Amino acid sequence: MRYLIAVLALAGVVVSALALHVHYSTDTQPCSINEKWDCGVVNHSPYAVIAGVPVAALGIAGYVVLAVLALAGRRKALLAFCLVALGFSLYLTRIEKYVLEVWCLYCVISLGIISLMTVVSLLWSLTGTPVRRPRW
Repeated sequence: MRYLIAVLALAGVVVSALALHVHYSTDTQPCSINEKWDCGVVNHSPYAVIAGVPVAALGIAGYVVLAVLALAGRRKALLAFCLVALGFSLYLTRIEKYVLEVWCLYCVISLGIISLMTVVSLLWSLTGTPVRRPRW
């Protein structure tokens, strides 16, 4: 399970890096499909930055933390971080739908990745063998 989660986290890093590129680019983006699907509109909005840090950069950092937690076998911490990340992603999705009324393809893919990671980490937490501590 840990390797599956690490691979998903790597995919999340790639998607977040693509979104970060859009954030800093002024070119027409390949994900600018129509007036309802335009990553440029989303990634250049005031909601794309928190305390001066692009949300996509936070995504990259978050996915790296998730990969490290998974590879270290920290199931409970991984699940907790996944739940926080999923909540944040759902919050951003709400902004896309109701405030901006424009969708970012990379953001939707990232939502799918973190949703899948949350489910897998939940299953890993519930089915994993507990760590046995020696009795001294």
